[in-house]
Amino acid sequence: MKYAWIEQHRDEYSVSHLCRLLSVSRSGYCQWRVRAPSARARANAALDEQVAALHRDSRRSYGRPRITQALRQQGQRVGGERVRRSLVRQGLRPLYRRSYMTTTDSDHPLPVAPNILNRRFDGWAPNRAWAGDITYLATDEGWLYLAVVMDLASRRIVGWALSERIDAALVCSALRSAYWQRKPPKGLIVHTDRGNTPALSTGDWQARLGSSCP
Repeated sequence: MKYAWIEQHRDEYSVSHLCRLLSVSRSGYCQWRVRAPSARARANAALDEQVAALHRDSRRSYGRPRITQALRQQGQRVGGERVRRSLVRQGLRPLYRRSYMTTTDSDHPLPVAPNILNRRFDGWAPNRAWAGDITYLATDEGWLYLAVVMDLASRRIVGWALSERIDAALVCSALRSAYWQRKPPKGLIVHTDRGNTPALSTGDWQARLGSSCP
């Protein structure tokens, strides 16, 4: 590793100075330069070419998980950690286009619950009115969706869930999290937008939660 670093910077500083800086001998560096690459070095170089090609072909959108999956589909027996090291060696990072991600689709044929809350966001006792929403987060490995449930009395988050997919399971996980933390009484209002997580008013919270969530 030290010899490789010297090789990389030998045009900027003298080799003797770099060897003294890293406490290695100049003769050892010279022998390293003429020595044939090891089998591991050749394997890493071949992997680097494949990783770089997949990263380039995906328009720099692929990170470690998808590159690993693509290599395995090509018949390569490679682990995610080796792919991660290859990306680090080459200074490659996935480029996520932070375009607007749709988390609400109000144009759907599903039944829409009445707006019981009617924009009354203040003056509630604890566990009488909750509000929920979904947002999205860009990470080094792709988009993640975050569903949260907030108690309007305290403005505290009482339940949340994180997933790679925006679906009913995500919403139900957040609702279950909130329920088991607070155990709200009957009559609780759960208000969301009218898109992917339609508004829900419960007369019997536990029964409704058990029947509507998988």
